[in-house]
Amino acid sequence: MRLANITNRLTLVTPNNEIVDISEETDGTFSPAIQECYDRWDELLEVSPSLHKVAGKPLSQVRPADFGNPVPQPRQVFAIGLNYAAHAAEASLPVPEDLTVFTKFVTALTGPYGNITLPPGTVDWEVELVAVIGRGGKNVAAEAAWDHVAGISVGQDLSERTRQSSGPAPQYSLAKSHPGFGPIGPLLVTPDEFDDPDNIELGCAINGEQVQKGHTSDMVFPVPEIIARLSTITPLLPGDVIFTGTPPGVGVGRQPQRFLSPGDELVTYMRGVGEMRHQIQARS
Repeated sequence: MRLANITNRLTLVTPNNEIVDISEETDGTFSPAIQECYDRWDELLEVSPSLHKVAGKPLSQVRPADFGNPVPQPRQVFAIGLNYAAHAAEASLPVPEDLTVFTKFVTALTGPYGNITLPPGTVDWEVELVAVIGRGGKNVAAEAAWDHVAGISVGQDLSERTRQSSGPAPQYSLAKSHPGFGPIGPLLVTPDEFDDPDNIELGCAINGEQVQKGHTSDMVFPVPEIIARLSTITPLLPGDVIFTGTPPGVGVGRQPQRFLSPGDELVTYMRGVGEMRHQIQARS
């Protein structure tokens, strides 16, 4: 199943690339607000076969500006650092033996198209697989963890590196939570849609130059292990968001270092999910 947040409405994207308004087709059984579907995930899975038979409107007619974040108001946002060995190496840091976890504040989340305004400092890019929880739980076993995932999307963990490294302790959460620093989309895709949900290509480009390309099979802690370890500490809730870490190629690891500038176009993609496009702009 593929879902989208189109004109702020919960939308199914059929295999024929047609869009179906789920609230309308279920006579209001489901709210048009996409965030609410995660609390009723099993119910949505039950009705999805009939929704896939509905004749919808062509997806090609949807304007990029009409796509919103498919998980706009999660109760919890987790982010995993140094989860690719090659990224740890470019940061001159050891591969962690356990999860390195921080958060991005919900106000940083945004949709897959539009403008992102640069704050003062040095802003870096980080393409990431984003996992969204459908079935919550505590102490989830790794072998059962994919059953707790509603879907996968692609995101950017944009990072202001100057603040991140300032002070006596790293300021990961603040540095990564400026408005627009957590774009997600355009689609949320259930794990069964992938040949192997543990091995998906993702990457990003700046002004047409590819700066990151990787595969999620290179994660130090794959999605099931992340879910298992997080859930030993805190219950995971339906609709929670997990940014799972970035492959190598970020700006701070380059020689010379490179950061985003006004006028840049940042294109982010993941196979099976689609691509995001953002224009980087200066503060007015």
